[in-house]
Amino acid sequence: MNTKLTLTIEDHVIKKAKSYAKSKGRSLSDIIENFLRVVTDDQKPPVAEQPVSSVLKGLKGSFSAAPDFDYKKEMLKALTKKYL
Repeated sequence: MNTKLTLTIEDHVIKKAKSYAKSKGRSLSDIIENFLRVVTDDQKPPVAEQPVSSVLKGLKGSFSAAPDFDYKKEMLKALTKKYL
């Protein structure tokens, strides 16, 4: 069963998202639904339970960020730039 959902999103984001969806031959609703399905999927183990590769283990401690570094903010900017 489909249910209508109203979202408030900035105009420029909507324009970019619609353009992206069109370039992929999909509807914006389909992309958003799939995104929500992925982020709410309870079947995936939490990140802490996923196996860590030996390469990643070797990198542990090799990077230090500035004290005011906001990982989530930087990740959002990078993903927005890549996908929108």
